[in-house]
Amino acid sequence: MAVIVALGAFLMTLVGGWTAQRVTDRRHLVLGLAGGLMLGVVGLELLPEALEAADREIHGVPQALLLFVGGFLVAHVVERLLAVRQAAHGSDERVPQVGLTAAAAMVVHSLMDGVALGAAFQAGGAMGVTVALAVITHDFADGFNTYTLTSLYGNARRKALAMLFAAAAAPVVGAASTMFVTLPEELLGSYLGFFGGALLYIASAEILPEAHHDHPAVPTLCCTVAGVGFIWLVVGAAE
Repeated sequence: MAVIVALGAFLMTLVGGWTAQRVTDRRHLVLGLAGGLMLGVVGLELLPEALEAADREIHGVPQALLLFVGGFLVAHVVERLLAVRQAAHGSDERVPQVGLTAAAAMVVHSLMDGVALGAAFQAGGAMGVTVALAVITHDFADGFNTYTLTSLYGNARRKALAMLFAAAAAPVVGAASTMFVTLPEELLGSYLGFFGGALLYIASAEILPEAHHDHPAVPTLCCTVAGVGFIWLVVGAAE
């Protein structure tokens, strides 16, 4: 049943990527919306779940929050190292590897969505339906962000499409894997905290500044707020 439901997530991810691809003439609005979706996912979904699953404290700080900060710093360090390497070769253009790395993180996140979906159906039908609603709905944002992140850094369209299809297939693979493996709750929470920190860095340091560069601020800001509001509605409906 989890694998069948994951096929809905597969289709929703493709719809999100298709939407991002079709509105290239309003790129600043797309990026503003993508930034809002990412902020909403981090603050309203990933971080609360991470704190609930991995609440053990390390030197007075919840483990999930430490990994959240660690994810932010790792994303920053990776982006800076790749940028320095690119500059050493005499290029000031955006680093395609950063986009591919960020999109790969989205694929891993989609894989974990599938794992969470399979685990929820193991726990019971009602739990499975609740998690399925959250996964399928927010996978639109995952597809949207995966395509946007890959193409934003100058990668070819075929690479952006390849990462989009990988993100779409990942929930199906993750759901199928739960027939053989079950992740401990604390490990899953730690992953969510780390990924949330990395995603926050990408949204705040890369996506949103680019969205507001040389474009009217108000429409872009409205798209960002709309993205956060959409995730809020999704999380509320799932609860």
